[in-house]
Amino acid sequence: MNGGSHLRNKDMRKKLILGVRLALLTGIALGTGACRQDMHNQPKYITYRSSEFFRDGLSERMPVSGTVARGDLHADTYFYTGKIGTKEGDQFPFPITQQVMERGRERYDIYCSPCHSRVGDGNGMIVKRGYRQAANFHQQRYLQQPVGHYFDVISHGWGAMPDYAAQIEPADRWAIAAYIRALQYSQSGTTADVPADQRGKLQDASQITVEGVPLNQALASGGKGSSEEISPAGANPIPAMNKEIGGASRPEQQAPPKEEEGAPKK
Repeated sequence: MNGGSHLRNKDMRKKLILGVRLALLTGIALGTGACRQDMHNQPKYITYRSSEFFRDGLSERMPVSGTVARGDLHADTYFYTGKIGTKEGDQFPFPITQQVMERGRERYDIYCSPCHSRVGDGNGMIVKRGYRQAANFHQQRYLQQPVGHYFDVISHGWGAMPDYAAQIEPADRWAIAAYIRALQYSQSGTTADVPADQRGKLQDASQITVEGVPLNQALASGGKGSSEEISPAGANPIPAMNKEIGGASRPEQQAPPKEEEGAPKK
């Protein structure tokens, strides 16, 4: 009897030890899984969090005096503001070519025409659906505005119009301003405003089609005024869109992009 009791007690002790081990392993596994944070907790400061490391108690630091962040030099203030001092300028910071005009029309059709319409009369599709009346660029007050005014409005907004600084790069804002001026000339210009060697290329509205659709019909139906494809940055005719290279602030000062090794030459 004593021998059998001893064996049973020994067996129970083994089971008890095994149970304790399993419980410990389960607890460790659960504890490890519950504490696993991967990258949820990172050794960094979130916005406006205080810091005990710096004397002023702030985690955000001011830029080192005399330094400028890459891409923020903006040495050509007129190119980036449209103003000479505090006055809006009335000249363009780079030559306005046919390619620039086409780029301006494309950007205008994307960002401006929903409110201002494709012809700039302020009756875009959004306005027709109840939005506040947009500016009619053909009114005398807008005809008298310098091109720097349109650049500034795109950059900072005006009235009910929000700013488009985040959506439209500075060079494209100038291209849009050039296209707005072209729209104004299309309604208020005369034959005398057209260079003599170009007058033979003038067409009556009835002769113009947009992708096979008569101009008036295309404008009335919101038809295509230009290609719907958004030009990639590399194909932009305005070099300033490719950001500043080596601190240059004007398009003509920028270095051409470097060709990758092994890439086929065009």
